[in-house]
Amino acid sequence: MGNEVLILIAEAMAVYFLVLWAHSLRHRFGPVHFYAIIGGITAIMSWVTDAGLSVQVGGVTFVIGSTVFYTSLLLGVFVVYVFDGPRATRIAISTVAGVSILVPMIAVALHIQMALIGKPNLAYIPLPSLRINTASVITTLIDLIFLGIAWEYLGRPGLGLKLWLRAYATLLAVMWLDVILFSTGAFAGTPHYRGILEGTLISRFIISLFALPFLYGYLYWQNQKKGLAIENRPVLAILKQVAEIEVELGAAQQEIERRKIAEAERDKLIAELQQALSEVKTLRGFLPICSHCKSIRDDQGYWNRLEAYLLEHSDIELSHGVCPECAKKFYPNVKMYEDE
Repeated sequence: MGNEVLILIAEAMAVYFLVLWAHSLRHRFGPVHFYAIIGGITAIMSWVTDAGLSVQVGGVTFVIGSTVFYTSLLLGVFVVYVFDGPRATRIAISTVAGVSILVPMIAVALHIQMALIGKPNLAYIPLPSLRINTASVITTLIDLIFLGIAWEYLGRPGLGLKLWLRAYATLLAVMWLDVILFSTGAFAGTPHYRGILEGTLISRFIISLFALPFLYGYLYWQNQKKGLAIENRPVLAILKQVAEIEVELGAAQQEIERRKIAEAERDKLIAELQQALSEVKTLRGFLPICSHCKSIRDDQGYWNRLEAYLLEHSDIELSHGVCPECAKKFYPNVKMYEDE
């Protein structure tokens, strides 16, 4: 395995990890940094693609722009759609589309500027192809929209797909759709069209296998370890604001019902505690007691026998017996205790 391949693998792993790591921090720092990274990667993808950088492995051509940067964008938008919903996904798609349009325009403007001032062309800033860039922008938009549709379609309960299979089928479908649309838009009618199409389909299949562990691992980690739900939305949710609102209203209604149940349980517990408290009787403070007959004076000034007072002011029940001293005094002929 040559150095170019090792560098390509290391570069892909680093960029994939960067995108997923940035997304994982959105709850702590907000999503702005994630969208900034998405925009930066889109710009790099445009430059690298225009430069035509690629690596040959066993007769298969891996274009660096698609292998590293397009796939990382796909992973980023993928996890945004799954965990953050269609609204956040539309922001990500708008970011990718906007940067994809601006970068070629900036490159053209720089080349025009150099020509106007009589300077040589900027070799390190490739002059973009209108056809290729137009095909790239349109294809990317269709890909990312199709991603949401495919994910929801494959998530239908009737199919019963495992999470990893659902993720891989969606990923591969989007990648192959990208190959067909981009190759057709950029190279249809040229002698190399069929070769580019077939070779890119093979390379994207290999890339999908390489990217799957990153995607599935992140989905599993966020879902199982972080407790983030993977919702099943309508198939066209990414295109419909109404569908997103319905999901949000449904979630809000569930939260309201949950709070109602919690409040009812709380009120029930409070009532039970109040009932229990009302039944608790305790004797506190000083009790005026007769030093001879042991009667007790109550709050109204009446004297009560000790037994009657205890029965009235506590929950105890009295059981009469005879103590040893009284047994000797009142029942001298009856042996009630062994030590008598």
